Amino acid sequence: MTIAFVGHGYVGLVTAAVFADLGNTVWVVGRTKEKIEKLKKGDPLIYEPGLTELVRRNISAGRLHFTLDYKEAVVPSNVIFIAVGTPSKPNGEADLTSVFAAAEEIGTSLVGYKVVVTKSTVPPGTGKKVSEIVNRFKPEGSSFAIASTPEFLREGTGLSDTMHPDRVVIGTNSDRAREILTELHKPIDGKIVHCNVETAELIKYASNSMLATKISFANAISFLSERVGADVERVLEGVGLDKRIGRSFLYPGVGYGGSCFPKDVKALIAIAGEHTYDFTLLKAVKQINDEARQNFVNKIVKHFGSLKGKQIAVLGLAFKPDTDDMREAPSIDIITSLLEKGAKVIAFDPIAMDKAKPKLPKSVTFAHDAYEAATGAHAVAIVTEWNEFRQLDLVRLAKGMKSLVLFDGRNIYEPSHVRDLGFMYYGIGRM
Repeated sequence: MTIAFVGHGYVGLVTAAVFADLGNTVWVVGRTKEKIEKLKKGDPLIYEPGLTELVRRNISAGRLHFTLDYKEAVVPSNVIFIAVGTPSKPNGEADLTSVFAAAEEIGTSLVGYKVVVTKSTVPPGTGKKVSEIVNRFKPEGSSFAIASTPEFLREGTGLSDTMHPDRVVIGTNSDRAREILTELHKPIDGKIVHCNVETAELIKYASNSMLATKISFANAISFLSERVGADVERVLEGVGLDKRIGRSFLYPGVGYGGSCFPKDVKALIAIAGEHTYDFTLLKAVKQINDEARQNFVNKIVKHFGSLKGKQIAVLGLAFKPDTDDMREAPSIDIITSLLEKGAKVIAFDPIAMDKAKPKLPKSVTFAHDAYEAATGAHAVAIVTEWNEFRQLDLVRLAKGMKSLVLFDGRNIYEPSHVRDLGFMYYGIGRM
């Protein structure tokens, strides 16, 4: 099958590369010449394990193509996916400007029958608006159906998540479109959920908001654990062993970030408000997430009393490991707050430093590794749980530090082990 993706961000490029690897001819449409030229040369522009190899293999095989021209991609394709960004507006609503612009270009380029699919995360009712736009601009004699197939990719495991998802949601009111999309997804081994467009659109927001809720619940329990003298890791282990609940995403820390959870929680609050429902539960989820970041900074302040003249080594900048994504990363708020309180920050991340530099204050110093970051530091703060931080040589780390204090924002260390090495240890929800 020949298919097209409008947008070459994380979702568009990863999904396009996987479908090309399955034997389809795939076109990817962009709007920046420089980026398209890099993609044609096999540079994916983003970090995702295995993606560079997959992109280059399918370019060489003649199955993966990049273009600035909508007609070049749309005319030969059976299915066109809209996979552009939907960032948050100041009021929390999803900004659908790029979605509607893509719909207009697709409509203008339409020839014959096409299935136009929104893969971007969009509020319920967006499919109808896309349909109206495509219909307004399409040439006479062409026809189309609208569908929604939301993505559920996790950065760092995007390729596996695309090939082996828990479910594939296909939302459409067209039998013909449903058959085409079902055929396209046959090699994907997730359970297919058929529904209408609005249901598919809401499933995505509901899923991400549920996961964000689990994270915020874990953080709320960590706040309480510190007050009553409990160990949150043991508490949540006991809770998560209940098969009705599970441990997945039930981990405390410095809060969620990234391109999805923050904006999707805000968007679902806004969607509810538009339909006269006050989603107080999600408002609390967002508030707790904000508190988790500040709670971590407060631990550091409480220990030192004043941060003036104190040097803090921050390990981990990306919002999660195995990605260079800095969108809504907790490290941004944490570092900014530390600097405002007079601290000097030396930061290190295995992958994300180039992406982090434009988003962080210029006074931040960047190190080549964790040990260099810790040299001269009064404390080390773990913000992102990269695997290489889990088994750091803490004896070596300690040799370069001015005082042995470790703030573990992801609970990756066993407190007794760290303390046995002479450190003062502060975790999340742990005594």
